This record gives sequence, structure tokens and C-alpha cells, in this order.
Amino acid sequence: MGQTLYEKVGGEEAIAKVVDYFYTELVLKDNTVNHFFKNTDMEKQRLHQTKFISYALGGPHTYSGQSMAKAHEGMNIQPEHFDAIAKHLHDALAHFGVSEADIDEALSKVASLRDDILYK
Repeated sequence: MGQTLYEKVGGEEAIAKVVDYFYTELVLKDNTVNHFFKNTDMEKQRLHQTKFISYALGGPHTYSGQSMAKAHEGMNIQPEHFDAIAKHLHDALAHFGVSEADIDEALSKVASLRDDILYK
């Protein structure tokens, strides 16, 4: 059996670096989406996102956060917001040398959550 994406990218430590870059360099500098994080405890958000991405990439963590629908309740996220975040995740993974094939696999997992995130 091959490595999981989680193992390929270097496990939780590597994913934490991707998440940090994702927020600091991309999401929080993007005026189309950064308002969603205005009142967010970013330290907590980073930890949460690291665990979630670890889980989504086949890592050992069981994600114990709220359901995606519940976590995004009241945010009214539109398709263009979802797409912007997905692009930032792509760029953050690429920045750390993750292959396009592996990025595609990761983003298809994220895309499967689209309906639970949009218009809530």
C-alpha cells in the first residue's frame, strides 16, 4: 500500500507550516475572504485547520471539530469565496513542493465538502 497524502507531505509538522503560510501569506492578505476571519482567534483556527487538513489527507487524527455545515453557519459563503480559499490551499501546498497530482487529490477531498460549506 502506498503512502497517504498525509505521509507524503511530511505529516502534521509540515501541514502546520502549510496552514501557517496559507493564512499569513494568502488568506489574510486577500480582501475577498479575509473579512471572514476578522473576529477569529487565528491561533485556534490554525490548530483546527492543521488537524482538519491532516485528517482530510489521510492522517491519523480523527477530526473532532464541528460539522462543516455547523462550523460555517451564518457565514453565507459564496462559490467565489470557496474557490478563492481552494486556490490559496493549492498555492500553499505548491509553495512547499507538493506535486500537482497530490494537490489535485487534496483539493478533490476539499471539493467534496463544498455543499456543506456554501450558503450556510
